[in-house]
Amino acid sequence: MKNINESMNQYNKPSNNGQLYGYYEEALKDEKFKKLVDALNIDPKILMKYTSSLEESAIEYDNCMHCHNILGCKNKINGYIYLPNIDGKRIRFDYVACKKTQKNNKENRYMKNVYVFDIPEEIKKAKISDIYIEYKERFNVITYLNDFIKNYGKKESLKGLYLHGNFGCGKTYLVAAAFNELAKKGYKSAIVFWPEFLGDLKTSFQTDFKEKFDKVKKVPLLLIDDIGAENTTNWGRDDILCPLLQYRMDEGLTTFFTSNMDIKSLEEHFAVTKESVQGLKAKRLIERVKQLTTDMEMMSNNLRK
Repeated sequence: MKNINESMNQYNKPSNNGQLYGYYEEALKDEKFKKLVDALNIDPKILMKYTSSLEESAIEYDNCMHCHNILGCKNKINGYIYLPNIDGKRIRFDYVACKKTQKNNKENRYMKNVYVFDIPEEIKKAKISDIYIEYKERFNVITYLNDFIKNYGKKESLKGLYLHGNFGCGKTYLVAAAFNELAKKGYKSAIVFWPEFLGDLKTSFQTDFKEKFDKVKKVPLLLIDDIGAENTTNWGRDDILCPLLQYRMDEGLTTFFTSNMDIKSLEEHFAVTKESVQGLKAKRLIERVKQLTTDMEMMSNNLRK
């Protein structure tokens, strides 16, 4: 196969193509341009008709090869490359998403399967591959979640975790990473910061209360984050949390909890409100939590420092 320069020497610069030839020959002096047209491997008489577009394509492709992130993209359309596409004896040029854009688009598609309420950006993007495994205190939890990911959807009903431990040890991150992994397989989930979610429900009576409540109540996978951090009220305990958990028990919907309190402390928390002390109602609620979950403690260094 002859290279571009050898092929071009066959032409005698016909007068009507003289300018095209000259422009093309000049463009070939640029290494980026030459590399692109060599890769296309088609008749130079066709290539020289598209010199200007090929030059633009060569620049954008080179920009992409040296780009570290989409925010630093130098191309005309952020995250896209102007690339040639051979169509018989013609060349079409299209804007094609770069690999980083394709990756982001894929992540955004699966992230739509996870509903989040008042959750930090870091948690929204949690990944199994980013989990620290050097803390032995996390090993049992990570093993449980890996098994959960493998088995979810294969069995009719799987228990979630009541995951409790010290502040900042990564409880929420671990569960969110598992949910994100399952989201890639098309499973829908929700992660709600419970104290704020309760407050939001309380201000939504005249608007979209039922829609918000049902979304969390009926989602296949639910993480109630930081339960026990809210102020206990009869309404929050008896009219919101108890019916929600009862529904999820009846429907076999998997539910996870994270908390700084162990299960006994959580029961004590729910027993006392400003209105009264009601140990029996707290006990009934905790029985629902126990039915839905496996109790597991995780203690490690504060990873938020």
